[in-house]
Amino acid sequence: MREERGGGLSDPLQGCEPSEPQLLQLRSDRRLGHEWDDWDGEALPNDGVFVGRPALFFALLASYFAVWGAVAGVFLWLVTPRLAQWLPAIPTLLGAVVLALTGASFAWLGLVAASFALGHNLLSRRLCEGGLLPWLLPAAETAGRWVGIRRDVVGNAALQVYNKLAARRARRGLASRDVLVLLPRCLGKEGMQGALDVTARYGVPVFVAARGRYAREMIARQRPKAVVAVACERDLVSGVHDVAGRLPVLGTTLGLPDGPCKNTTVNLGSLETQIRKLLAITPAPTPSG
Repeated sequence: MREERGGGLSDPLQGCEPSEPQLLQLRSDRRLGHEWDDWDGEALPNDGVFVGRPALFFALLASYFAVWGAVAGVFLWLVTPRLAQWLPAIPTLLGAVVLALTGASFAWLGLVAASFALGHNLLSRRLCEGGLLPWLLPAAETAGRWVGIRRDVVGNAALQVYNKLAARRARRGLASRDVLVLLPRCLGKEGMQGALDVTARYGVPVFVAARGRYAREMIARQRPKAVVAVACERDLVSGVHDVAGRLPVLGTTLGLPDGPCKNTTVNLGSLETQIRKLLAITPAPTPSG
């Protein structure tokens, strides 16, 4: 304690508010599997093998557009009296913008669905699998949560749509050195050895990644023209969202019989099919169950 001018004592902690210890953290990068941080430890249905129908993805994304269009319309209706007092033409103009954006969203989704069904990409890469589509994959997961559908099922459906469109436009006949296979560290011994055997069969470089940053660094170092990534639906959706704007990324999903991030399994037939598609080796083997 120190004396004040008038002879009294002052508190050196005066003005400080007591609180719990405030520990600051800096997470420089997401690790593979961080999407499962909220897992409750319970066994996953169907041994962690999730299957979603592509139609589910389109339905959920349509719902997402409809909800946000409705929210924008209601908000505009609520503020219309105020806006009209300022300038009468503003509500009409904003209403036309909302309708145009909503209509454009549904038109885009219709063209993506037609591309998927017809076997011919009707949109440019930037407007489809190389831009808007990966950016909107998490939106479908959000819409799924609104109606209680597991994000893993939605992610599986979304990745089926993305994989088909991306594989169709990917440069065919790539050299083995131009394809990079990314494997997760959590693969079980049998799955890891099987995946390594597949990549060795075709002479394709493979990298086992523990963090998203390491995978991106290897992509920057190798500079592949296409990537085949093996991961769970949650990590694949995040990875495609991050990388697909720069190069094609085909995703092979995992089975999670012991839960996420431990002794996971991989469909080796699906992995081999995706490698063969990029190398233009036909006929591709039928993926095993």
